[in-house]
Amino acid sequence: MNYRKANRGFLGMVLLHFAVVIVLLAGRITSMSVLLNLFISEMMLVVPAFFALLLSGERPNRVLCFHGLKFTSVLMVVVFTFLMGPMATLLNAVSMLFVDNTVVDMSGQLLEYPFPVMFFMMAVFGPACEEIAFRGILYRGYLKSGNALKAVLLSALLFGLIHMNFNQAPYAFALGVAMALLMEATGSLLAPMLMHMIFNAQSVVLMYVYSSFFPWLLEEQAQAATGPRELLPAIGVYLVLAVVCTALAGCVLAWLCGNEGRGEYVRWLWQERKRGGKRGKLVSTSLVAGVALCLAYMILLALL
Repeated sequence: MNYRKANRGFLGMVLLHFAVVIVLLAGRITSMSVLLNLFISEMMLVVPAFFALLLSGERPNRVLCFHGLKFTSVLMVVVFTFLMGPMATLLNAVSMLFVDNTVVDMSGQLLEYPFPVMFFMMAVFGPACEEIAFRGILYRGYLKSGNALKAVLLSALLFGLIHMNFNQAPYAFALGVAMALLMEATGSLLAPMLMHMIFNAQSVVLMYVYSSFFPWLLEEQAQAATGPRELLPAIGVYLVLAVVCTALAGCVLAWLCGNEGRGEYVRWLWQERKRGGKRGKLVSTSLVAGVALCLAYMILLALL
C-alpha cells in the first residue's frame, strides 16, 4: 500500500459520496432515515479504503495493526482523549463564527431513536469504520513514503475534509493529527479507535442526558445566537484551556511511547523524515482531484 493507492482510495470515497448524492437527487429523495444515512456514510469510507488495500496486495492484518495495549496505556489513552477535548471545542467554536453547528442542527433527528441504537452507530460503529479507513489504511499507506510528519498531516487533512462541512472539518483535522500520533505512540490501531469512540460517546451521552433531564438546554442551544459577541468570550477561555491541555496531552504521548516500548522507533521515524527526499512525496492527481471536489462541495453547501 503506497501513497498513490491511498490517494486513489480517498478519491474513491469522494466519488462514492457524489454518486450517492446524485442518485438521491435523480430519484427526488429529499429525506432519509438517520440510521440509514449513518450506515451509508460509513460504508462510503470503508469500501473504497478496503478496495485500495486489496489492490495493493498487502495482507490486511499487517496494515491494520490491531495489537493489544497494556492496561495502563488504555487508561492514559482515556486521559489523552479528554485532554484533547478543549482543542476540539475551541476549533468548533471558531468555525461557528462562520457556519452553523452541524451536530446541534441534527440533534432533533438523532434523538428520535433509542439511546442504545444511536450510541452503537455513532460511538462504536462509526469510529471503528473511520479509524480502519483513515488511521488503518490511508495513514499507513502515506507512512511508507518515509515522511511520518507529512503522513500524519495529510491523513488528518483528508479526515477533516471527508466530513464535507466547514464546521466539523477543523476539529476533525486536529483530532486526526492526535489520533495518528497516538497510533505511532502505541503501535496499535486500537488506541486511536478507543479515543474516537470515547470522543463520540461523550457527545451522544450528553445529548440524551440533556434531552431527558434538561430539554430546555437543547432548545436554548438550538435557538441561541452564535455571533462574535456570544462566541468570543468562550473562544478566549477555551484558547487558554486548549494550550495547557494540549501541552499535557503531548506529555501523555511521550509517556505512552515509553510504556509501549516505542521510544526508539518513534525517534527513528522522526529522523527518517529528514532523509525522505523524493520518497517523501505524497501528492498525486487522485489526491488533488479528491481535495478539490471536497472543497467545491463544502463551499457550495455553505452558500446554500
